[in-house]
Amino acid sequence: MRKVLKTTLGIKKRETVLIVTDDNKVEVASIIERATKSLSDEVLTIKMMPRSRHAEEPPRAVSEAMKVSDVVIMPTTMSLTHTNARKKACEEGARIASMPGITLEMLTKGGMRADYKKVKKISDKLTELLTISNSIKIESSLGTSLTASLKGRKGISDSGIFTEKGAFGNLPAGEGFIAPVESESEGTIVFDGSIAGVGVLDSLVEVSIQDGRVVKVRGDKGKLGRMLRKYKNADHIAEIGIGANPKARIIGNVLEDEKVLGTAHIAFGDNHTFGGNISAEVHIDGIIKSPTIWLDDRLIMLEGKLRCL
Repeated sequence: MRKVLKTTLGIKKRETVLIVTDDNKVEVASIIERATKSLSDEVLTIKMMPRSRHAEEPPRAVSEAMKVSDVVIMPTTMSLTHTNARKKACEEGARIASMPGITLEMLTKGGMRADYKKVKKISDKLTELLTISNSIKIESSLGTSLTASLKGRKGISDSGIFTEKGAFGNLPAGEGFIAPVESESEGTIVFDGSIAGVGVLDSLVEVSIQDGRVVKVRGDKGKLGRMLRKYKNADHIAEIGIGANPKARIIGNVLEDEKVLGTAHIAFGDNHTFGGNISAEVHIDGIIKSPTIWLDDRLIMLEGKLRCL
């Protein structure tokens, strides 16, 4: 763990490191705390009540502490990635690693064991291509056929290397992602990997998209549909991402699932913290295995195999 933290966050002895956790993740947080104390002389841990949903803001005291820290590590039950607290802390210069849903097993296996120099190379290339492209098309043998506009939007690399001021991402890391243009996505998405809040899928979930919003959901006994109806603006397409971590696995935890090399993920709900215009109380990711992806007219992935490196 110490080696991963040193490589990904570049923690220095005199930096203040804040660990934000909750009642469900105390054991994981304690392991991270011990590893961090070998790198920094000033390590603080704040424990809060678990949030009720992804993207729910933390208490004000936590938000304020994040803004005055050099490094923030967040092993939490629900994701704080897409919160104003995270966004404002980065604006103040904090380097942030978000670890929603992290487990003890995930600390030592799978995506955390990747060579992050390699992950960065793949993530950065995907992000570069997303940024310079005006459109994306995603297809799969199971029925996915989605087009979306990326015009004017900037891709973001979740490379696992967060050593510059204001940098943020997940651990485990490994993806290039972007907020597509609102109201300019059309088609059908067939999720066959996993969905946040649902877990590993044992049957296909088909989602119809019109004008950038969900118009119909079939499969998973209505779980995704209920989540999308519960929160205002949750039915908007918020994010399109491409996995870049060769060691990541689909395990039913979207933190790792969406990083799997050879997959794509599409999220619904909030994206105002990373370049979009949608504010929602949730951010829900779903995974597509072995997609074929075009950026403009360039084929960058064929049935899960990268063609752009």
